[in-house]
Amino acid sequence: MRNDPVVEMVEAGRTYRRGDEQVHALVNLSLRLDAGELVALVGPSGCGKSTALNLVAAIDRPDRGSVQVCGLDIASATEDELVTLRRRGIGMVFQAFHLVPHLTVEENVTLPLALDGRRDPDRVRELIDRVGLGHRAKHYPSELSGGEQQRTAVARALAHRPQVVVADEPTGNLDSRTGDAVIALLDELRRSEGAALLLATHDAKVAAAADRICELADGRLVG
Repeated sequence: MRNDPVVEMVEAGRTYRRGDEQVHALVNLSLRLDAGELVALVGPSGCGKSTALNLVAAIDRPDRGSVQVCGLDIASATEDELVTLRRRGIGMVFQAFHLVPHLTVEENVTLPLALDGRRDPDRVRELIDRVGLGHRAKHYPSELSGGEQQRTAVARALAHRPQVVVADEPTGNLDSRTGDAVIALLDELRRSEGAALLLATHDAKVAAAADRICELADGRLVG
């Protein structure tokens, strides 16, 4: 018998207004993620990848169908419940890194724990060492290469032991070699940490590392 999924989307949809026009960003998407699984969303710009990630990350809510993350229904949850889910259950890796410039590597990785009123210095040190930045822990983002910044972002996303990690074009700003290293790192960490990983990518090599590939077009699952 399979365990309950960490993420389950059932005919989820999201429509936005652009002036007088309705934009169907996501249409009837059904998707399941289990613990430790890596699923890649692929497709052209505007196909709905980022919208799907925003729903799973509890940044946005569906207006049709259902999205459940870590057992919480995103559409009906209160704002307090969504904040708690994002702080404890979800880790996010962004294409643009989004590190806090006036915080060191160590302080950036500590941030998800601090926002939830927790401390776990051993966990922070372990993750910084695992991403190969032990010698850079006291450095600021401006003193790091792009690859080092993204590795910091990966460590930060895992600091609070999330059940789901969402990554939006995590190699988009990196050269090929550094991008390969970041994907290998995410793959190794999700296997050892047991987190479900959902990533959006244009890169076929990145998608090939996934357990499953879901192709989107015009907000719909096509393959």
